[in-house]
Amino acid sequence: MTVGWDSPSSGAAAVNEPERLPGTGDNFVSNEVIVQGPTAAQVWHHLVDTSTWETSYDNVADISFPQGGGPELRTDVDFSFGTFGFPPLDAHVVEFQEPADGVPGRLSWTAKQDGTPEERLDVLHAWLVEDLPGGRVRVLTQETQIGRPAAALAKERPNPMLNGHQAWLDGLVRAASGKMDPTR
Repeated sequence: MTVGWDSPSSGAAAVNEPERLPGTGDNFVSNEVIVQGPTAAQVWHHLVDTSTWETSYDNVADISFPQGGGPELRTDVDFSFGTFGFPPLDAHVVEFQEPADGVPGRLSWTAKQDGTPEERLDVLHAWLVEDLPGGRVRVLTQETQIGRPAAALAKERPNPMLNGHQAWLDGLVRAASGKMDPTR
């Protein structure tokens, strides 16, 4: 069963996830931008090409593809990356649909950190990228996390995951618009 995380009254597309809903984990954030200029295809390129991540997002490092492949994400690919001070997380792409005319792009991955109960982390990070009328693009990202590290992160103020994901969205838009500032 597929469940939409968000329920926009505007009829906009929703993020899909069969099991984890907002409020059922230890940490959840949702960030969205709607801007004029770049297209869904331009944003999508910078989202799925991990070789561009570190130039548009300060909070990611140590990206690798342990089973080969990369740097582009695709269906069922395994990769790892560090973020929010966590050691590199083992990630697996569970949803991959490129944007097309009238069809939003969808990307989701799970990520895990094993260890003691104090270290364990289970993540689902989902993205939706869609063209809107008037030369606009909508980029939505939602992440839910389960585990003690997630609960601790959720209590921090300001919220690092909320602010970090907003910085990622802003960086994707700048990159897709060709407006990357090396000093950010």
